Amino acid sequence: MNESLAREEICRVGRSLFERGYVHATAGNISVRLDDGFLITPTDACLGLLDPTRLAKLDLQGQQISGDKGSKTIAMHRQIYAAACEYDTDTRCVIHTHSTHCVALSLTALGAELMPPITPYFVMKVGHVPLSRYHRPGSPEAAQEVADLIRSYAAQGTPVRAVMLPRLGPNVWHHTPGSTMALLEELEETARLMLLQPDTPPLCASELDDLRQTFGAKW
Repeated sequence: MNESLAREEICRVGRSLFERGYVHATAGNISVRLDDGFLITPTDACLGLLDPTRLAKLDLQGQQISGDKGSKTIAMHRQIYAAACEYDTDTRCVIHTHSTHCVALSLTALGAELMPPITPYFVMKVGHVPLSRYHRPGSPEAAQEVADLIRSYAAQGTPVRAVMLPRLGPNVWHHTPGSTMALLEELEETARLMLLQPDTPPLCASELDDLRQTFGAKW
C-alpha cells in the first residue's frame, strides 16, 4: 500500500468506526507502517473528522517528519509492529479504541485473557486476547508488556492479533486498515455477547480442534 492510499484508508476507517459508535469524541488512534516510516492519527483528533493531509508522518525511529503532532501512542504501535512482524511480516496497521463493550468486560475480567472462546468466528478471526496489567495511558511499561505478550503467545504457537489494555481498550493489528477494522468489530461484538450472556460456556476442546483443522484457527 502506497502512502497516498494509506492516508485515504486511515481516514475512511476512522470515519466508519466513529459513525458506527466504535470510537467516540477524540478517543482512539490508527497507524500504518510504511516502508520508510509510519503514519498515525494526530493527538486528540476525532477519528470521524480526519484530514489525510494532516496525518502525522514519522520516520523509522519514530521522529515526526510532517503533519499535525502525532498521537503519543506511536511508542506502543512501534513496539507492536516490532513484535508482530517477527511472525507476520505483512503486519501494516494498528488500531486502538476505547470500545465500550471491550472496556466494560475488562472491568470484571479475572483471568489472563479478556474472554473465553464463545463463538467460532471469535476463534477464527480474532483468537486469544491477552489482558495486560493496568498502566496509565502512554506508559512505556504498557508498550513493553504488550510486546512481551505478543512474543510469548507466538512462542507457544498461538500468535495473537489483539491485546486488551484494562480500563482503556484494545489494540488490534492486521495487514490493512480494512482488515484491522474487521478484526476490531468482531472483537467488540463478541465482548457485547459476553456481557449479554455472561454464563455462556466456551466451545469445547473437540469444537476448537475442528476449527483448527478446518479453518487453520490459531487457538
